[in-house]
Amino acid sequence: MTTAAGTAAPAAVPAHPLDDADTPAPAPPGRAGRRWQRPITPVVLFGVWETAARTGLLPPHKLPAPSDVLAAGWRLSGDGTLLVHLLDSLQRAAIGLAVGGGLALVLGAVAGLLRIGDDLVDPPVQMARMLPHLGLVPLLIIWVGIGEELKITLVALGSFFPIYFNTYAGIRDIDERLVEAARTCGLGQLARLRHVVLPGALPSLFLGLRLAIGAAWLSLVVGEQVNAQTGIGFLMMEAREFAQTDVVLLGLLVYALLGLLSDLALRIAERRTLSWRRGLQAR
Repeated sequence: MTTAAGTAAPAAVPAHPLDDADTPAPAPPGRAGRRWQRPITPVVLFGVWETAARTGLLPPHKLPAPSDVLAAGWRLSGDGTLLVHLLDSLQRAAIGLAVGGGLALVLGAVAGLLRIGDDLVDPPVQMARMLPHLGLVPLLIIWVGIGEELKITLVALGSFFPIYFNTYAGIRDIDERLVEAARTCGLGQLARLRHVVLPGALPSLFLGLRLAIGAAWLSLVVGEQVNAQTGIGFLMMEAREFAQTDVVLLGLLVYALLGLLSDLALRIAERRTLSWRRGLQAR
């Protein structure tokens, strides 16, 4: 193509189809920004609660201000009372979770891996799960008494079913073609369990652990209100007798923080263990 002056015009260079693809897209907001956003709602709620309590909208003898609850916690922490009750509660929760979770893990694996285990183990567990374990307190008192055994049994029962069902479901949801491919490659039974079954069941197992920890703390609240001499639940019951609402709310806050911290620790462990697993991220 020539111009009016007779000189050739430079030909237009076509855009390369990969030029747009090579241009880096704007990065989504990082995790650090979202971490600052998460505490906003709790802070606002506590601020509204504090304001309503200080202005008289909430009666202080029924719902004290958060600052009063924190002051009660500081007072009980100073004389060591809160630490003693907290350690006893943590010990009961750990023992009950280990007993119930360990038994659930074994039975869930047996029912998920073996046909005879599925036939013998799963039906009675399915029947037992329909019974509210917290409603079994009168019967458990007859069976194991009102001592430490009752509290640990309640925690074990509360943590058993989430771990069992998620272990069972995690094993059964594994693609059978992966197991057959591993067998074809010459992997033995133990190697298949380690390299195929365990990684495939881990996501469901972590979900079961998270649910089990929540159920364990809920069971412990009830268990520590039955003939206990120590523990956060006992502290709350004793405070109720003396109309110390701030201490009762402090016990609830401690339970909530324990559940939050345990769930956070399990999330971190899950993220590191399942680093190969990419799920949908919130935007």
